[in-house]
Formats: sequence, C-alpha cells, structure tokens
Amino acid sequence: VQPVESGGGLVRAGGSLRLSCAAAGSTFDDYAVGWFRQAPGKGREGVACISIDDFTTAYKDSVKGRFTISRDNAKNTVYLQMNSLKPEDTAVYYCKAGGRYWGQGTQVTVSS
Repeated sequence: VQPVESGGGLVRAGGSLRLSCAAAGSTFDDYAVGWFRQAPGKGREGVACISIDDFTTAYKDSVKGRFTISRDNAKNTVYLQMNSLKPEDTAVYYCKAGGRYWGQGTQVTVSS
C-alpha cells in the first residue's frame, strides 16, 4: 500500500487544517495507520494513530484535545483534523500504514 498525504498548507495560529492520507493502489483495511511529523532540525515523532478494526486512537500529549484522527475505510482514507494550531505544530506531516509504509509528507506551517 502507498499512503499519499494531502491537505497541508499555511495557517495562522489558532486556525485549523485537515490532513488526508489516501491509500493508493490498495486499501488501509488491514493496517493500523499513524500520523507523524518532523520539524526542521528535529527527529520524526508520532502524533496520532488509529487501530484497524475497533477504531482505538492514541495521541501525543501535546496535541490531545486539539487533533483528531479518524478513518473512512469506504474511502480508503485516514484523516487528521487539527484545530487550535500553534507555531510549534509546524512540520512535515507523514502518514504511515502497517508500521512500515510511509507517505511522502505534506508541509504544515503555522504562523504566529
């Protein structure tokens, strides 16, 4: 499966964005999916993840209450709704399926 991210962009602090991760050439039905991010000069970190079948979710502490991960298996897409964005959320956001399939990333920039 090849994850393909979209939805990044430039937004002011306090604004919202919704990222999408589509499964190109396959489906996410058999995979847990996670969102990761990498800020300039920093390592890649996990942001949120969602399980295969019972839709269990988990979040990095700093995004709890602001970000929501969801999946629509009928559309083969996983979403990351990001609200109340902060400048420190600026990063390239990546989708990862099944613990090994990475997308190419989408840039999110939050201005102060």
